[in-house]
Amino acid sequence: MAPPRGSATYKKKDGTLALSKDSQTVSWTPVAPPGAKPALTLLITTITNLQQTPTTSTKVMLKVFTRAPDANTSDTHIFAFTSATTARAEADSIKDALSRAIQAAKTGPDRLAASGGEAPSAAMAIASAVSSRTGTGGNLDAFYDHAKLQQDVELQQSLLKGNPSLSKTFMESLRTKPESITSSQFTAQFWSARIHLLRAHAIEKSQTRGAYNVLSSIKPTTVESATKLSISKEQIQLIFNQHSLVKRVYDENVPKLSEEAFWSRFFQSRLFKKLKGERISDNDPTDAILDKYLQYDEDADRARRLMASHIPHIIDVEGNEENHSQRRGNQPDRTMRPTSIDKVPIIRTLNALSEKILAHVTPNDVDPSLPIGVDEETFNELALRDLQGDAKENRIILNIKDQSRFFSADGGPGVSADALLFTKQDPAEILKSLCAQITAAGTNTDLSTAIGFNDDSDSSDEEGDPGGTDGHVGSKAALAAATAQMVAAISQQRIHNDDDVSTTPGFSTTQSSSTSGLPQTVFDRLTLTHATTTEFLQHFWSAFLSGDPARADEIGKLVESLDRAMDRINAVAEDAEKERQKEVEKLKRHVAEYFERTGRKRKVDYDSLPGGGKAVNQFMAPTLKAIEVAEREYRKALREQQVEDGT
Repeated sequence: MAPPRGSATYKKKDGTLALSKDSQTVSWTPVAPPGAKPALTLLITTITNLQQTPTTSTKVMLKVFTRAPDANTSDTHIFAFTSATTARAEADSIKDALSRAIQAAKTGPDRLAASGGEAPSAAMAIASAVSSRTGTGGNLDAFYDHAKLQQDVELQQSLLKGNPSLSKTFMESLRTKPESITSSQFTAQFWSARIHLLRAHAIEKSQTRGAYNVLSSIKPTTVESATKLSISKEQIQLIFNQHSLVKRVYDENVPKLSEEAFWSRFFQSRLFKKLKGERISDNDPTDAILDKYLQYDEDADRARRLMASHIPHIIDVEGNEENHSQRRGNQPDRTMRPTSIDKVPIIRTLNALSEKILAHVTPNDVDPSLPIGVDEETFNELALRDLQGDAKENRIILNIKDQSRFFSADGGPGVSADALLFTKQDPAEILKSLCAQITAAGTNTDLSTAIGFNDDSDSSDEEGDPGGTDGHVGSKAALAAATAQMVAAISQQRIHNDDDVSTTPGFSTTQSSSTSGLPQTVFDRLTLTHATTTEFLQHFWSAFLSGDPARADEIGKLVESLDRAMDRINAVAEDAEKERQKEVEKLKRHVAEYFERTGRKRKVDYDSLPGGGKAVNQFMAPTLKAIEVAEREYRKALREQQVEDGT
């Protein structure tokens, strides 16, 4: 089949637009002079989009968008078809061919469809089989290629639409970025730290819904006392794939019956109930056409497959019946007796359908390194081990030239310093010292005194006593320090994980401990400020550690952005403190009203009310410290550079 072509003008010049035979390029050749070479050739891999004028338009035009691999902008090429009779047909054929070629190029070079092309090689077929077994197909490289993920603008926009928090962080960081950083530089740096999110989103988008029990999901609805049923083309295709009998009935009775009439009668017939696994009663409506297929068994093919396959004798019930018949004597348990399909149709139907669905599912526990078509055990049995050579020894040979110095008895370099020290000591004196220590320990029967713990003393006495047991394991000071550390860790964990609603007696406030008493609006501002500050810190360290002198101005602008981030954090702290003061005033008014009503004063600790600037500073303490470290390192490097320039 010849590639599509058509008469079209490009930049107000007449010519011919044609697709190459291998579907790799599309070219435009001018009419004059005759026999001229193509003036414009576009690679299929560089085409990013196609646009065509609608059918209602009098002009027939095709716009082609291209972008080179190393370019950041797209180029447009507009072709106007000039044929008086076949302009629309030529444009449609060329666009359809280009769309197929672009899609084939995206799925992989081995799948590029070309008219009259050669069949794929055996190596390519094996690679395709391995990739299909791993469940990723030809898009495996696209998921792991960092460059492709960073350049996929559509994927990034899709991720931002699906993640509002990330979208807010991106827009706020883009709004507050330094002027020295261009938008493209900021976008590249932003997504370079989030490659894992792009990869996960790309894999999520590539996933499709698998097969399911389509008949059980189709349920009629009642609208204005009329029963209506909606079914899509995908559901019809699934019905044909899962139930070959329905496809046979459809082929034999359509177009004798119309599409609507066939499906209307099918979903009200006894055949539909049988395929779903439901019992058929005498009250069910009959159908002269569809009831003829009630006697057909869909499991006939399944029975033939089971007979052809090898079944172990231990689970071959029919084989056991032949070799060890139980027709005489005691009958087997009722759970082991064969029953007809009419008694429990739903179980047999669901089992047969589940087997069909799972037969087309690629197993996810298959090692792609295993031999294709042969399991590992069979492969090892077929291997001719007698013809294989000896296995290469994997060991490290240690060669020692002078071994005598390792076994010398004198105090040479091989003797340690401790051994030399022990040789100079008197054994009698050492034994005498050990006996004295053992005797002293035996006379002391108080375990508390032995470990240095005095129950009558307090921590202040131990801390003030220079000869006491300050810091001794088991002392009151050590126990108090351990208790304080555990309480602080529990409190910090509750701040992050506990979402219970706290209520103060006498007034009601809904303050989640996960926000440390901050209002939700202030907490959202704090979260966004933290995300943008972290983003600028990443930009700063990326530029600061690059060692590129040309980025010195950019680093200075980033430090200014960090200063502004400090101002934003302080502004959030001030607003949080104002909100806390409002809560304090509200609580004071409530206490005053309670006093006027009852004549009794209520003691309230206003300082224990959570929230305010203290909570903001507690949340942002690590970020504030990170900003201080970044500015300190920058000023240190700046002073060193100024000293070098001065000398």
